[in-house]
Amino acid sequence: MNTVTAPTKPQTSYAEASAPESSLTLRADAISTWTFGKAADFLELTKPRIAVMVLATVAVGYTLGCEGNWQLSVLLPTLVGVALVASGSSALNQYLERITDSMMPRTADRPLPAGRLTPGEVLIFGISCGITGTVWLAMTVNLLTSLLTLSTLFMYVLIYTPLKRQTCVCTAIGAIPGALPPVLGWAAARGSLDAGAFALFAVLFLWQFPHFLAIAWMYRDQYERAGLRMLPRNGSSRVISLMAVTYAVVLIPASLLPHTTGLGGDWYALAAIVLGLGYLAASIRFARHETRTTARGVLFVSLIYLPMLLLVLTFDHLRMLM
Repeated sequence: MNTVTAPTKPQTSYAEASAPESSLTLRADAISTWTFGKAADFLELTKPRIAVMVLATVAVGYTLGCEGNWQLSVLLPTLVGVALVASGSSALNQYLERITDSMMPRTADRPLPAGRLTPGEVLIFGISCGITGTVWLAMTVNLLTSLLTLSTLFMYVLIYTPLKRQTCVCTAIGAIPGALPPVLGWAAARGSLDAGAFALFAVLFLWQFPHFLAIAWMYRDQYERAGLRMLPRNGSSRVISLMAVTYAVVLIPASLLPHTTGLGGDWYALAAIVLGLGYLAASIRFARHETRTTARGVLFVSLIYLPMLLLVLTFDHLRMLM
C-alpha cells in the first residue's frame, strides 16, 4: 500500500519570524529620534539661556514691585506669558536672520541655517508663541503687562533686527526691549509704572552696552562679512573699548537709583558700587589692551555683575520690608 505523506510545512527561522517586529521597532525608534530632534530644535529657537535670564529679571521686578504682597497666582501666569512672547521673539528674529546666520560660524548651526527646521515651521511657531503669550497676559495678569510685553517683541523683531543691516544705532534700540523684563514684572505686580520701574530699566539698559560691545568686538569680522553693522565704521580703533568704559562709568551712579527710590538700602548701595567698579575695571583693561582675552573678561564680569546686583537688591529689599 502506498502511504501518502502530508506535505511538511517549511520551518521559519527565528530571524525571519522576528523580522517584522524588528522592523517596527526600528521604525518606532526612528520616529522617536526624529520627534526628539525636532523638539530640541524648537527649544533651541527659544534661546533658553537668555530666556532663563529674562524670566529671572521678571521675577525680580515682580518681587520689588509687589510691596510684600507676593502672589504666586499672579507671578506664574506672568512668567508663562513672558516666556511665550520671548520664545516667539527669538524664533522670529532667527526667521528674519536665517540668511545672515548662515554666513557666520557662530550661528551657522542654528536650526534654520542648518536646515533642521523650515522657514515656515519657524514663522508659525514664532507668531503662535507671540500671539498666545500676549493674549494670555491680557486675560490672566493685566493689560499693561500684555502691551509692554508685546512692545518688546515689536521692537526686537520689527525694529532692532532690520536695523542691524543699516546702522550701529541698532544696539541702542535693541537695549530697550532688553531692559524691559523687570519692568514687566513690576507692571504685573502693580498694574502701573513709576520711578522704581524706571530705576530697574536704567540699570539693565546701561549694563547691556559693555556686555554687547565686548561680544561685537570679538565677532566683528563675522558681523562684517554677514553685512551686519553692529559697530561704528571705525570700530577697529579703540572707540569700541572706550565706549564700553564710558557706559561702565555711567552705570555706577545709575545703579544707585534703586537706592534713591527706596527699593534697596545701604547694603545694596555698597554692593552696587563694588560691582560697578569691578565692571569698570574689566572695561578699562579691555581699553588698554584690546584682545580677545580682555574682551572675554568684560563678558565674564558682566555675567557676574547683573545676577549678583539683582540678588543683593532683592534680599536687601525684602530685609527692609521685615
